[in-house]
Amino acid sequence: WIRWGLWEVALDWLGVGLDPERSFYVIESGVPEFAELTLHLSWFLGLGQLQRNPTLKAELADLETKTVPVAFFNYPVMQIANILLPKAHLVPVGDDQLPHIELTRDLAIRFNRRFGDLFVVPEGRVGKVPRLVGIDGKGKMGTSAGNAIFLKDSEGTLREKVRGMFTDPKRLRATDPGTVEGNPVFMYHDAFNPNEAEVEDLKARYRVGRVGDVEVKEKLFAAMNALLTPIRERRAD
Repeated sequence: WIRWGLWEVALDWLGVGLDPERSFYVIESGVPEFAELTLHLSWFLGLGQLQRNPTLKAELADLETKTVPVAFFNYPVMQIANILLPKAHLVPVGDDQLPHIELTRDLAIRFNRRFGDLFVVPEGRVGKVPRLVGIDGKGKMGTSAGNAIFLKDSEGTLREKVRGMFTDPKRLRATDPGTVEGNPVFMYHDAFNPNEAEVEDLKARYRVGRVGDVEVKEKLFAAMNALLTPIRERRAD
């Protein structure tokens, strides 16, 4: 299973254009220094500091058990080690991960102050889309949540997922005025449809009940399929 997962990630990276001649592909479990640094860094982080992390607090709230394993708190420490060990200066994240970058920065500064300039103090970089909601409209898109579109999805699978996307639940007919703000389908249009005029036209007609979900989703599928087709082809190759 692990071996299969490694190949899948490597293929995704190749598919989106990460050139192994320029970018390092690292299997973390094969580099013991990651685990060693995680252990060392854990001496510099208090449990309360980890518990106050907004991302971790949200994940704790979602747990269906009152017993929290130690590894749950070790994981963000390991993420810090993942950033500091390769001396990353810029870390692309969603806006929900910015508090974690701040935690990383704080730890690097304190470590450097005590032991000398060992670690680079990284900056977080949030892209055009700060966070992408899942296709079911519940939380952010994620593999474990089962609400994700994958780079390897076939054209048929992509069409099926887009057709089943969550939209405005109060809109029963195409002639009913609909809500655009917070609507996952339009959030995906904003993220993936480069035709801004088309998106604005769809939004205007949706608000007054002059376009149905079928057309909105079909045009979203077309935009996303155009983006994913070359990635699929590179991945298959």
